[in-house]
Amino acid sequence: LFTSGISITWAHHSLMENNSKPAFQELLFKVLLKAYFTALQAYEYFESPFTIADYIYGSTFFMVTEFHGLHMIIGTTFLLLCLLRNWFNHFPPI
Repeated sequence: LFTSGISITWAHHSLMENNSKPAFQELLFKVLLKAYFTALQAYEYFESPFTIADYIYGSTFFMVTEFHGLHMIIGTTFLLLCLLRNWFNHFPPI
């Protein structure tokens, strides 16, 4: 989480300084990492040896991974939109 915050802050400051190339690179890197992590989480979700009906452990595991997966998908979508806006120069110079 700490390094994620640093890289997004770096991209934000690059945009504030009208330097879109480092912002684009960092956002692209972050979107790719988040997509990879989400894919790994989906793999873990579908390959787990237990089900949601396996008492409290199964219920807790699937509830936590579902909410975290939703959180990751929403965050990745937001960063992807920022990446596309940067690509199409939708951020005005300050």
